[in-house]
Amino acid sequence: MKILLINFLFAILFLVSCNGKQDSQRTKVNDKIVIQLQPFKNMKMDEVDNIAKQIETIYPNVEVLPAIDFPKNSYYQPRNRYRADSIIKFLSSQTKDNFFKVGLTTKDISATKGKVKDFGLMGLGYRPGKACVASSFRLNPSKRKEQFYKIIIHEIGHTQGLKHCPKKTCFMRDAEGGNPTDEETDFCDNCRKFLKNKHWKFN
Repeated sequence: MKILLINFLFAILFLVSCNGKQDSQRTKVNDKIVIQLQPFKNMKMDEVDNIAKQIETIYPNVEVLPAIDFPKNSYYQPRNRYRADSIIKFLSSQTKDNFFKVGLTTKDISATKGKVKDFGLMGLGYRPGKACVASSFRLNPSKRKEQFYKIIIHEIGHTQGLKHCPKKTCFMRDAEGGNPTDEETDFCDNCRKFLKNKHWKFN
């Protein structure tokens, strides 16, 4: 009888241990955020698909959403721009847990920066956040695709929790009001290490 009881207890402990491992594995899977590319209606979908493929080389969970209109309250009529902060607020309100959205546009965007009420931007992302936005409006037309990807990946980095990086060749460097993307080559080792802990993959 004692042997049966001991075997029974061992069986219960084994099942609890297995369930604990499965729960742990589920948690790890659920912790992986899905990047959703949200184009606005001025974006070409083939370009969005190409951006998705580029991102997938370093982060596997990417979705492309159908194009939508800008939120009405984001339009800044005095300068024919769209307010990046209003866009992010709208996208964040539409984003579920374990997802975050990247708004993509060719239109000019802006936000308040210091004492400047309407400061023109290439992109904006909060650290951390559920959404960001990137615009190709201010980029060099001859290098637009390459530069646009770097702007997008920079803003995604902010939403993941990355600060601006002091290394001039890192995607996370501060633009400081200009467009230094031609000098950027990759994430630096410190930024890579940070992102690897969030399931990003690098060669």
